[in-house]
Amino acid sequence: MPYRINTVSADHVQRGVAGGFTQANHGKPHMLRRMARGDWNIFYSPKTALEHGESLQAFTAIGRVTGDEPYQEHPSHPWRRAMEFLPCTATPIRPLLDQLEFVVDPQRWGYKFRFGVFRIEEPDFLLIRSAMTQQLAA
Repeated sequence: MPYRINTVSADHVQRGVAGGFTQANHGKPHMLRRMARGDWNIFYSPKTALEHGESLQAFTAIGRVTGDEPYQEHPSHPWRRAMEFLPCTATPIRPLLDQLEFVVDPQRWGYKFRFGVFRIEEPDFLLIRSAMTQQLAA
């Protein structure tokens, strides 16, 4: 089962969680088409808002694809994919950097996020999910 990280500002993540959807790569459909029902996505937010946002550098949501195909509400709107989200709390990335397999160079850990959406392996997914849901279990 594929696991992905989707880099999205926190304000856009919140809209997606509230609306039960995700977007990727500024509303383009190609990455959404690569996702399948049941795929997991962890959302990483470098900033609180796309424009003029403050630095956040945290994982902000976890969702599972529920829709079969990307969709647009109107032809001029961005492409979306239906998702259901797990209850979780925003979790800073820095305490996890030394444990994440996808971080090849800790000095340049942010580079990978510049691609928008990328695949990760299950151990990284489980580590991040555990960190994001740990406070809820307490």
